[in-house]
Amino acid sequence: MQKKNKGALNLAGLVLFLLALPFFFGMGGGAFAMAEVLPGQAAASFLPYTEKTESLSAKVFGTKDVEFSQTPAVTKGGRTLSVSAEEMARLRDFSYLRSSYYIIDSRTALLPSDIDAEEALALDFSIKKTTKEPKILIFHTHAHEGFADSDMSKGLSEGIWGAGEELKRILEEEYGIGVLHDDGQYDVVNGKGQITGAYERMEPPIRKILAEHPSIEVCIDLHRDGVGDSTRLVTNINGRPCAQVMFFNGLCRLNKNGTTQAISGLENPYLKENLAFSLQMKKAADALYPGFSRKIYLNAYRFSLHMLPRSTLIEVGAQTNTKAEIWNAMEPLAKTLASVLTEQ
Repeated sequence: MQKKNKGALNLAGLVLFLLALPFFFGMGGGAFAMAEVLPGQAAASFLPYTEKTESLSAKVFGTKDVEFSQTPAVTKGGRTLSVSAEEMARLRDFSYLRSSYYIIDSRTALLPSDIDAEEALALDFSIKKTTKEPKILIFHTHAHEGFADSDMSKGLSEGIWGAGEELKRILEEEYGIGVLHDDGQYDVVNGKGQITGAYERMEPPIRKILAEHPSIEVCIDLHRDGVGDSTRLVTNINGRPCAQVMFFNGLCRLNKNGTTQAISGLENPYLKENLAFSLQMKKAADALYPGFSRKIYLNAYRFSLHMLPRSTLIEVGAQTNTKAEIWNAMEPLAKTLASVLTEQ
């Protein structure tokens, strides 16, 4: 805002000026909607509507200061949550936040009460680095997801599970974060592929792992997307073709008769933390590798995100990507994760 050229503000004028600031900052950029089409986006199994509107709560488990600056500069090798005052003013506008950062499934809705950007970016998700015990759990609800040149007859290493192995290696070797990589196959029943019910089959063994390894603070359910055959989710990072990533959240509610209602039996006590975690990673990825992260996708259901506050479902590329593009994406994904999870 420009300074006045003449005179000094009197006391009354100063008060009016200060009172008007939130109004001006709140106007930033939210008057139009941006859309991103996801051809072939797989839908979750349909569940019955619940007649009871439920309140979804989540405990706040720690905060840290958000660093403000007049330029959106980010210190490489350090935290990537430096947000300019101008951008923070835009993020306070819920319409801008919703249209600029999210793709929202038509069966659900993101509400202003779900996420406050300033609060979300202030949550402290940092963990203590160690390789003596696992701090991150990587698993795959759909372990048999493959890529354009995958030969899944050779085993899980040809598909998304193999990408998880590469992510584990980088996080441990380059960032000193211990990782446990689950090899459960929850998309198979009696030797045959069966996606329906995979999330229900996944939960008991994953909860068992978490109980046996209380050091684990982060859950990553790693997937690849399903898109139209002509869609290519690729960007260039450091001269290499990399599959784009998409952070994914489930809101645990459906639209019904113009209102949103919680899905009975699919509660998530960590919804606010999940949303904040995804937003921090999206901001970190955008700062480190512009174009690497797609918008955050919001679905109606819960998926695998209710077991820890630091839970995320990440879609890496799609079936149209090559294995090389997927593997190349593991380095920037690991750095994005480390930038949010560790004090470097």
